[in-house]
Amino acid sequence: MLLVIVKELRHDEYVSVDFIRQILKYFQNFEDIRNLNLFISKGYSDEASMSTFELFNGSCTALTADAVVNAANRYLAEGGGICGRIFSEAGRRELVIECGKHKTPLKDGDAVITSACSMKNFKAIIHTVGPDFRSKPDAFKELFDAYYNSLVVLKENGLHSISFPLISAGIFAGRLPKPAAESTKQCLRAYKKFTADYPEYDIDIKLCAYSVNEMADAKAVCGEFRM
Repeated sequence: MLLVIVKELRHDEYVSVDFIRQILKYFQNFEDIRNLNLFISKGYSDEASMSTFELFNGSCTALTADAVVNAANRYLAEGGGICGRIFSEAGRRELVIECGKHKTPLKDGDAVITSACSMKNFKAIIHTVGPDFRSKPDAFKELFDAYYNSLVVLKENGLHSISFPLISAGIFAGRLPKPAAESTKQCLRAYKKFTADYPEYDIDIKLCAYSVNEMADAKAVCGEFRM
């Protein structure tokens, strides 16, 4: 499978997967493409089957994808941060009704889906509960589960592209020394496992680091990660 990291890319400078496929017709290995503004960490199995991982500096709500991920709380209630932003953009009343269709409380790492309500750039919202490292300082598996289960829900609903925020990298980060780096690592691990578990199902992950500092930490992890 393929890992793609787009450097120095904000949401208003989107590079499409089709563009990447065209590039790959002409460049077959890392040495050939190292001077491009793309890093390809592993070769692709065939041109008809390709999954991608893209890193963006900006808000996950500003992109266009099949699904956007809400860093939700256990009760699927409106919260702060990206959760509050998604409720605002989707329409609070509509999204409260949608969330009310699910039984709560959810567990850390759970993921459920609702319609995108008034968000025109997405077909659905996937709500996942990231762990609170303030009370669970070793909840790395639950963080991995939040990403992985979101991908499973994506597949179960016939969707392929997904826009993630950095889960549990804000107030839930507790005393993690580099929360953006840890969240990026767990997202990459989930991507790696999902593409191994479902090699015939193409997905396009868009992971969004909101701040400049988060982007720097996320890029460092992506540069070191081995597929």
